[in-house]
Parts: sequence; C-alpha cells; structure tokens
Amino acid sequence: MIGGGPAGTAAAISAARGGALTVLVERGVALGGLAVLGCVYPFMDTLAPDSDTPYVAEVKKRLREHGIEPHDGVTEQTWHNPEILALIYDEMCEESGVNVLYQAVLVDVLKSGSSISACVVQTIEGLAAIRANIFVDGTGDAFLARAAGVPYEKGYEKTGSNQPLSFRFEMGGIDIKRLYQYDAVELKDDWCKSKPPYFEIAEAMHRKQRYVLEEFMSKGVESGELTQEEAEYMQAFTIIGKTGVMSMNCPEIPVRFRATDPLSYSKAVAFGRKMMRHIADYMVKHMPGFEHAYISREATMLGARESWRIRGKYYLVEDDYHKQSRFPDAVCRTAWYIDAHGENVSEKLPKGGFYEIPYRSLVCDEVPNLLTTGRCISASFILQASMRIQPTCMSIGEAAGVAAAWGLAHGTSANEVRWEEIPKDKRSYVTAG
Repeated sequence: MIGGGPAGTAAAISAARGGALTVLVERGVALGGLAVLGCVYPFMDTLAPDSDTPYVAEVKKRLREHGIEPHDGVTEQTWHNPEILALIYDEMCEESGVNVLYQAVLVDVLKSGSSISACVVQTIEGLAAIRANIFVDGTGDAFLARAAGVPYEKGYEKTGSNQPLSFRFEMGGIDIKRLYQYDAVELKDDWCKSKPPYFEIAEAMHRKQRYVLEEFMSKGVESGELTQEEAEYMQAFTIIGKTGVMSMNCPEIPVRFRATDPLSYSKAVAFGRKMMRHIADYMVKHMPGFEHAYISREATMLGARESWRIRGKYYLVEDDYHKQSRFPDAVCRTAWYIDAHGENVSEKLPKGGFYEIPYRSLVCDEVPNLLTTGRCISASFILQASMRIQPTCMSIGEAAGVAAAWGLAHGTSANEVRWEEIPKDKRSYVTAG
C-alpha cells in the first residue's frame, strides 16, 4: 500500500484483517492524509442513506471511545479531531498487523512483464525495494499507477485546469460564544444548522446561494485588506476537543496554480501562505470573537481536490451521478453533489438518492496486480468532484483491501477479482441492485 491517507489506510487495515501480509508506505509521520496533515475537517456527509461501510462505522465508534462525538445531532457530517484520528489509525494498524513505514516516499516501480514486482522507496536509511504480489495506489495522485504505465488523465477535459488547491490552517484563541452570537444571532446567518461546540461559518462568492458573510469579506476588498482572490472563499469549523480552535477551510488558491505541475504547486505554497496571513489578520481585526485569535497550525500539505486520475476498466461519468447508476460489482454508494470548484456545482440528488462506484473503476487492464483507490480512481473530472469526499474514499479503500486479500488467498490477479462473487459476508458492501 502506497499512501496513508483515508483510502490507503483503510485498504491496508482491511487487507491485513483479511490475512494479507501488509506494508503501508507513508511519506509523513502520521496516517490520515488530508484529515490529519492537511487540516481538512470535518468529514463531509455522503448524503446517501446507509452509506457507512464497516470501516467507516468503526472509525466513528473509535472516535467516541476516545471522547470525540462525531455527530452534532443535526447534520450528518463527521466531526473528528486530527490528533486523535492519527492515534486511532496507529492503533488500528497495530491491532491488525499492518507494517507502517513512515518517512518513506515512492520513487519508482520495478516490473516483470505487465505486473509490478517491487516498489522502490526512499527511506531514512536510503533506497529500498518492497516486493509484493499485489500493490495498492493510495497516493491520491495516482503516482504508483502512472509509474507502472497505467493510462491516466489530469485536470478538466475541457480546460486542462485542476480544481483549485487549498492551504488550510487552524486558528486558536477564538471566543466561539461571541462568534456564534454575532454570526447566528445578530446577523441571523442560518448557514450552520448546529450550535457550539459544533459550529461553522462560511461564504463563497459567485455561487447561486448568497451568503450572509459575503458582505463582511467584500468590505475587506474595498478597504484593501484583502484581495478579491482572498475574499472569494472563506470557511471555518470548530474542532471537537480543541477549545477555542477552528479549522480554516481557506484560502482557496487561484486555479492558475496547478496540482499537477511541480513548480506551479511549489509557488502555490508560498502564494497560499500569504493569502492565509491576510485572511487571518483580517479576521482578527474585524470578526467578533477573533479579537485574540492567532494562527496555531499550518497544514503540512496542500489540499488537492483533484490531480491525476486513472483510466480503468470502468470510467465513471457525470451521467452515473444523475442517473443514479447501480452496479453488480459496486463497492460503495455516495450522493455528495458534484462539487467542482470554479467549474460546476450541481444540484443535490433527490432525498434518498445515490449512485454506486464499481470495483472495475479501481482496476485496469494494463497492470493485473494493481488496485487504485481514493480520489484518483477511474472517473471523469466532473464525476470525481462528487466521489472525492473522505468517507467515500475510505469505503473505496476498504473494498480495495478486501479484494487484495481475497485475490491473494485465491491466487487471482487484482484486475480479475470479481467483487460480486466474493461471499457477501466477506464484502464491505453489497450492491443495492
């Protein structure tokens, strides 16, 4: 397993529980990817009924056991705590027997014929080769798949642009009660349906919905304290277990910076950090409740909503969303709306509606012993904008782990596993039909 984000970690744990000897390669010092290292919080709701696969349900259960109640009683999004989540993933890996290799980065792959024979990784000691019979790409950027020669796409088919990157951060020292009084009571902002300690503020310009706080951010542009790009998008969530701290889901870095260009990505870091400081300074100066606030943490990775995507056996497209497609080899369901920042934000599906994601979108014809999981599975730019949320990625990863272990146990290549033929009690999800 390469990549310890929400999908890769789920895949590793599920594979190990299925009896596979499992190594999980992670470039940082914590599992969880954007949820932990990128300050992407909370988990958005799939909006699909009964979408929690066993792994997702277990993560929520373990949050409760660690004193973090993930549900606010009003919305369905999952409020977590990044440090507690990292601890939970360590515990789950240890209990299931996953061998985690931290501070290790994929460099290249070795192949025997069309199959991958080993991954070359840079470790703290130097280069090492990890040999295996089945490999899972949980990098988010399809790096393993691309290195192995799998066909891929990047960006929007019409423009070539990626979805905007983000550079999230946390602010401490916030008077949440005062913020709630100002936003929800004085301004009568009903964007957030829950109340502290579960509270959120948000605005996004040039959307169909007009946000109450849009005027607040616009004044910053008028005064010269914010640029238009900095004022375009602002969102913040309280963090359960961290009193007076909010996760800032901003800035949204302009689309001219690309998630798939190394130099552009690097420039986005510096540009985003300036945006972050300007937004934080403006909030401290003008937002009631932020008078004594400060930046307490910066993300250690940019938030990439989309970068590279493989072309697998089945290619999910926008019609699969609108037609609520069902598949005999479905590994999970979701109904999160098409949320392609800067391009296309769709209406939600009818209440109770959803579409499924097939196992065939995780595998390809070209490399038989490879599974790809998370946001870089086989899907168009627009469809990916719906399936990219973290609970869906976790469920996809869980299925990848189940399939990997099943294939190893039965001598079947990953791309020849028939998910629908795995016994129902062994699958993490059974299609709705």
